[in-house]
Amino acid sequence: MRILIISDTHRKHKNLEILLERILPLDLVIHLGDAEGYEDYIAELVRCPLEIVAGNNDFFSKLEREKMILIGNYKVLLTHGNYYYVTSGIADIKNVAKAKGADIVMFGHTHVPLIDYDDGVIALNPGSLSYPRQEGKMPSYIIMELDKEGRAHFSIHYLGKM
Repeated sequence: MRILIISDTHRKHKNLEILLERILPLDLVIHLGDAEGYEDYIAELVRCPLEIVAGNNDFFSKLEREKMILIGNYKVLLTHGNYYYVTSGIADIKNVAKAKGADIVMFGHTHVPLIDYDDGVIALNPGSLSYPRQEGKMPSYIIMELDKEGRAHFSIHYLGKM
C-alpha cells in the first residue's frame, strides 16, 4: 500500500498537480488541513480515496477537525495540529495520540516536515507543498508504504529532489 501525506496546500495546487503526475497511482492520499475550500478539487485530482481534515485556515468548512482511521494494523490520528500547539513542540499532540490509542499521529500547521519515532507513537508532519518553512524551503511531502508483512515505512520527499 502506497500513501501520499500532504498538508497546507493553501489554494496553491500547481505543486500538487506536478507531484501527482510523477507519483500516481496511489492507494490513499491524506491531507492534513488548510485546503481552504478546495477539498473537492483535490479529491478529483488524486484519483484515489482521500482522507482530509480541517485546518486553521479552513474557515466555515464542514470537514472534521480530527479523525481516527485505520491503515493496515495501525490506528492513525489525523489532525491539523494547531489545537495542540505544535509550533511549540510535539509533546502535547503525542500525549493526546497515546491517550486515544493511536499508533501514529499525522499533523500539519508548521509547514516543516518531521518524522519522529520517540515515546511509542510515530509523529508525522509532511511540511507544505505550497509554503515550506524549513531550511532550504523545498516543498515537501511524506510517502508511507506498507510492506508485505504490514509494517509501515515513512520517507520525507522534496518536490525539487525526486
